Amino acid sequence: MTFARAPRRHHHAGRLLAPSSAGLAAALLVAGLISAPARAQTRTATDPTPGAPIGTVARTAGDATYAPGPCPKTPEPIEALDGARCGTLTVPENRGKPGGRTIELGVAIVPAATGTPKADPIVWLAGGPGDDAVGEAQMAIDGGLNRDRDVIFMSQRGTYSAQPNALCPNIDAFNARAVGLVQNDPATERLHVEATKACRDKLAAAGLDLSTYNDIESAADYEDLRKALGIPEWNLYGISYGTHLALAYMRLHPEGLRSVGLDGILPPSRAGSAATWSSARQGFDGLFKACEQQPACNKRYPNLSATFDGLVRRLEADPVTTTVTLPGSDKPVKVVLDGGALVNWMTSATHVAPQVPAALDELAHGKPQRIAQQWAGGKLSPQAMGRVAHGLVYGVFCSEWTPYESEQAALRGGQAAFPSFPRPVQAQAPQLTFLHSDCDAWNVPAAPPSIRDATRGDIPTLALSGGFDSQTGADNGPYVARTLTDAKVVTVPYEPHVVFATSKCAQDITASFFDNPDAPDTACLKTLKAPQFEITPSPAPASPS
Repeated sequence: MTFARAPRRHHHAGRLLAPSSAGLAAALLVAGLISAPARAQTRTATDPTPGAPIGTVARTAGDATYAPGPCPKTPEPIEALDGARCGTLTVPENRGKPGGRTIELGVAIVPAATGTPKADPIVWLAGGPGDDAVGEAQMAIDGGLNRDRDVIFMSQRGTYSAQPNALCPNIDAFNARAVGLVQNDPATERLHVEATKACRDKLAAAGLDLSTYNDIESAADYEDLRKALGIPEWNLYGISYGTHLALAYMRLHPEGLRSVGLDGILPPSRAGSAATWSSARQGFDGLFKACEQQPACNKRYPNLSATFDGLVRRLEADPVTTTVTLPGSDKPVKVVLDGGALVNWMTSATHVAPQVPAALDELAHGKPQRIAQQWAGGKLSPQAMGRVAHGLVYGVFCSEWTPYESEQAALRGGQAAFPSFPRPVQAQAPQLTFLHSDCDAWNVPAAPPSIRDATRGDIPTLALSGGFDSQTGADNGPYVARTLTDAKVVTVPYEPHVVFATSKCAQDITASFFDNPDAPDTACLKTLKAPQFEITPSPAPASPS
């Protein structure tokens, strides 16, 4: 999926968590979703109606049809969608089978805040994989993305408001149960894969062609939407996994793109377990260095990196079991913290960076409750249940990632990034636990090798990263810029994954980029300071025996 700043939803196979509504509890990226009952005049046309707002006219483009109508469903109301122009895009599920099944994708268009919007709207590409873009509308609008352009949100195929959807609540239920299991136990892996296979069997029995839930088909869906809405040129803004889709779109359908913003960058050409380990190393080190450079933090929590590494080794050898209660409930929850669980918590905990040194120190002194509560809170939250399109998650991972990265290569990535970790921890990249076993059960064909090609071209691109991003490391910015000749690389210091969700500076840079893609204003970076880390009292010395 989030944390003090923007919570995230933890995923079964360990998704690349992508933030939604800022301010929810740590460890959960909540994509708050919902519709406003906006209806628009429906008419049929083959060309745009002069002066008609985008999305108010029914249109057909090739095999795709856009029809105005109610806003997509969401679990809770989203204020940003009040007054949105909404509808449905109908596209083939499998473009390789003419005349076959069609699917419906929900569309919401939030009008520009100005009365004279620019002609080229911005399209928001959600995180995940498996999150519904409509559910991330509040974050986009709160960040001012619609200042002078309409912003378009479309449910990627399989997501919450798409028809059919590819949700699997049984996986979410397993995630909740798994907080009380030892992560690297063979029995846990067996249950994990059983949940994945049950999800696959359910979706296949419902008639979904699981081989079509991937970036190639999704990119074609968005291109069909552009044509069906009659838009000559538009802009993309992708967060987290949405950058993966954006880079695929740029390679496959570059003709209608004015500019592209990438935030929390995940390049398809290097995506996988090894890169996930590298990202974790970068984000952790950024946080540890910031503590080291702050005298009070360094004095109270010296050698924080060594403390963390030692805890991973100790917990993997001897897991800690504790009981916690979660906000809004008095029901006790059993939590097991082993080395793998601690690494996964830490990957998300950079969203509450000021707490991390204190939390690790507490754990080192026999107080696991803070970390256990955060770790369990994300998985047991109601927002973590029944909202992720696991069919899309595995459609991407199992066709585009695992066919092109062996388990040995994944292990080598863990060994290179964290050589002191126990081998069982190194073998399971954070967010991607048991991925190869899951993909064996998912059993979809590999995507064409070209899916791993680097995206090349001269489309103006903003490559944004956070200095504390432990999910998609900041080195992905320079990496994608090697083959994008008009890319601007910006790292926002002291920020975690998806800087737009938490940084006013990042929002200002983004706005200036869409105003002038050749010269975004990054002056605000000079004003940023490290967070003030929480300093707790030192533990009392042990009494002499």
